[in-house]
Amino acid sequence: MVLITQSGPETLPIGSDAPDFKDLPGTDGKKHSLSDFKDAKLVVINFTCNHCPYAMAYEDRFMDIVKEYGPQGVAFIAINANNVETHPQDDMAHMKERVEEKSFTFPYVRDDSQDVAKAYGAVCTPHLFVLDENRKLAYEGRIDDSWQEPDQAKAHDLRDAIDALLAGQPAPNPQTNPMGCSIKWK
Repeated sequence: MVLITQSGPETLPIGSDAPDFKDLPGTDGKKHSLSDFKDAKLVVINFTCNHCPYAMAYEDRFMDIVKEYGPQGVAFIAINANNVETHPQDDMAHMKERVEEKSFTFPYVRDDSQDVAKAYGAVCTPHLFVLDENRKLAYEGRIDDSWQEPDQAKAHDLRDAIDALLAGQPAPNPQTNPMGCSIKWK
């Protein structure tokens, strides 16, 4: 298991106002903004990409969480901020192929400027951020503690955070160490 330590921008502290983002181009041909989710109880942001083995290993689990919690008023968005000059498999054309292949039911968008990833302090793919109803950061970190073997996970951090927040409680473990490939900065 590889743990990511801080090497890029500082990760947004729990309780901080969510940095706004606007007009991020999506695989669906639309522009996406944080304000698109104004009616959601919670917003889950997944900084991810196409090529990282960690991101790919967690995709199905993330999609299961989307399927379970979307009907409960939780909104989801995946943001790919990787540098496409050094990692062309993370460009929009490849993102569209990934959406088609995996049947994503949430927006998958590009952060070409990397401004959004820097504002949140994302360090790897995947790196999850959960915003509460007031759009304050309530959880950041990993999906669970077993990237290779889903049935071996003992800590289901993202699910636990969502469950607690939907029940009006704070996330039981609001920060966990995300596991993944580093964001490919320009």
